Amino acid sequence: MVCTDPNPARKDVFRNFGVKAVDGNLEVVQNSEVVFIAVKPQYVSVVLNEVRGSLKEKHIVVSIAAGIPLATLKEAAGDDKHLIRVMPNTPCLVGETAAAMCLGGRATEEDGNVVEKLFSAVGSIFKVDEKLLSAVTGLSGSGPAYIFLMIEALADGGVRAGLPRDISQQLAAQTVLGSAKMVLETGKHPGVLKDMVTSPAGTTIAGVHELEKAGVRAAFINAVVAASNRADELAKL
Repeated sequence: MVCTDPNPARKDVFRNFGVKAVDGNLEVVQNSEVVFIAVKPQYVSVVLNEVRGSLKEKHIVVSIAAGIPLATLKEAAGDDKHLIRVMPNTPCLVGETAAAMCLGGRATEEDGNVVEKLFSAVGSIFKVDEKLLSAVTGLSGSGPAYIFLMIEALADGGVRAGLPRDISQQLAAQTVLGSAKMVLETGKHPGVLKDMVTSPAGTTIAGVHELEKAGVRAAFINAVVAASNRADELAKL
């Protein structure tokens, strides 16, 4: 693996992972077959224009920049390039990303399989049409913030009920982790799993009732839609 970064401190971080850090984008391209464009959206075209002449048939160009459509990538990199656009999320830092990708330019299914294999090392990735990437951004791209907010609120509830802060936060986070794992590993609908916990006239239904009265379900739906709409707006800027 070869990388570059304008910040010398970031190069040292990469070196600690055993990655070769170099001084420029051209050197990265010349020593790679899969090229990740991991810069702020406004710099994507600048970087691609810089390396355009060094991109060959063997290269797969992967952009993880939010809101930059395949058409823009194609214009900057060239009509004959193998382009893949990916929307990951921050849990890739702990090997649990929820990502989606779409193929463009001359990218082949084989190219897609290569990128899928790479991202499978840090979580899960799904192939979608580009028109759905804004929805992916609103759900899994922005979703960690919603979950962090939920964990914080659950922990606050535990503190309000008398738990020490450190224990309450760990219980809240572990509860979210365990619940998510049950959905993924059992394959059961979340509503079925919810019903399994909800006894007649019990504690859980009392809590669920309060959540429904507060419109929590609608609030989550609205958050995803609002973030998706904003992703559409940014793509048009």
